[in-house]
Formats: sequence, structure tokens, C-alpha cells
Amino acid sequence: MSTQNALLTILFEKVKNDTLVLPTLPAIALEVRKAADDPEINLNKMADVIAKDPSLSARMIKIANSAYLGRTVKVESVSQAVTRIGLRQIKHIATALAMEQLFVSKNDIIAKYLSQEWEKTVAVVANSMAVLQTYAARTKNKEKSLDALALSALVHSIGVLPILTEAERHNDVFANPSFLEEAIKQTSGVIGGKIMEKWEFGPNFVAISKSWSDLSVVSDNIDYMDFVRIGAVLSGKMAQQKDAVINAAIERGVIESPSELSTDEFSDMYNSALAIFA
Repeated sequence: MSTQNALLTILFEKVKNDTLVLPTLPAIALEVRKAADDPEINLNKMADVIAKDPSLSARMIKIANSAYLGRTVKVESVSQAVTRIGLRQIKHIATALAMEQLFVSKNDIIAKYLSQEWEKTVAVVANSMAVLQTYAARTKNKEKSLDALALSALVHSIGVLPILTEAERHNDVFANPSFLEEAIKQTSGVIGGKIMEKWEFGPNFVAISKSWSDLSVVSDNIDYMDFVRIGAVLSGKMAQQKDAVINAAIERGVIESPSELSTDEFSDMYNSALAIFA
């Protein structure tokens, strides 16, 4: 049996038997999400939770001062940042900012792949957010939130993580990247869906992680998956499906024309979103 087939067989068997080791959310993200779901939580208590993690605290202050929130007066403390961002958004944003902690490894080869995957994922996030902002400005439709989309885009390929972990036992896979690409193509969707279920994320997140690259899966109304798909295409993913994704986006009214995606304004929105994760 080839290395590729061996890896695929192992992955499919572990998924089928529910024995594949799935990643867990960083502890601080779990704590923030639990606090956000507490009906008695307030801004001060949430600030105390976030302040436990210096890295997250610094990034929260950074995002509160970013063009993402469109404010000019700088905040200098976690409590000020939480007040500006608001409890409604904090759950998604804190989770998104903590996600980078998952894309690390002590294995040099795995670490390289994870670093590349993180860069690709952040590009998808930034492009998706820019598309949503363009859509909202054109249609005046403010129903979709940037923070929920950012998290949706961040988890769209989360199924890659267990595959890389499993592949660590098969060094030959890394000598031929096409082996790994095929394993990711065939199994990452179903694995991603399982991770979202384990993390107790909502059905929209499960659907995106499971089916973002399957163009036969389409909702009746415009949803976050539409923006994630365009973000993926603009980031160099789904190359063979690029025209189909763009045409579907036009038909569904997500974009008016491809020219919307190449303006200076779009580029500025992309760079502002990208800076959040820098």
C-alpha cells in the first residue's frame, strides 16, 4: 500500500471509529466563551477574564484601536478595549485571536506546514471581511457581523490540523506534498465538521468547516459561507473553481462584479483586516 493510501486509510478509519485526536480550543478562548454565555457577565468581569492572558489582552487593545472598528481615539487598557468592542462581539473576536495558538508544533516540518496554513487562513479571513464590507456598503445590509465572519473564515480549514498531526507518523508524506494535499482534500471537511461539533460551535460553523469547498452545498439565502468561498478564491485557494465561485457570487448578489474586488478601497479594507492578526 502506498504512503498516500496508508495515510488516507488511517484517517478514514479513525474518523469512522471516532478515534482521531481532535484539537481543543486554547484555554483562554474557552474561558472567554464560557464567560460570554453567562447571563450575568458584565464588561468589567469580561475584562478581568481577558486580562489573565497578556497576549490576548494586547491583541484586544490592538483590535479596539484598529481601523476594523473605525475609531480614532486610542484605548490603553483591557477594560477600555472590552467596552469599545462590546460583549456581543467579544466571544467571536477572542476566539479568533486565540486560534493562532493551535497552529504551532515542536516538529520543524509540521511547524512549517502549520505556519503556511495559518498565513493562508488569515488571507482568507482578510479577503472575506473585505468582501462583506463591500457588500454591506453597496446593499446597506448590516445583518452579517464582521466578527462572526472572521471566526467562520478562521475555522474553515481547521480540519487540516489533525491530518498534519497524523501525517507526522508518515515522514514520506512530506517528501511528496501531493500526498498531503490529497489527504487534506479528501478528509479535512468531515474532520473540520467534527471539530466544530466537539467545540460546540453553532451549525453555521459546522457547515462551513465541513462544506466550504463543496459548491453543491448552497443555502437559500446569502450566508457566511458565500463570503468565505470568495475569500478563499481571492487568497489562491479553489483555483479550479474560481470562475464558478465568482459567478455564483454575482448571481446571488454577494458581489455586483469582479471589479469590486480590485479597487483601492477593497485593498485598504483587506490590509486593515490583515493587520488585526499581524
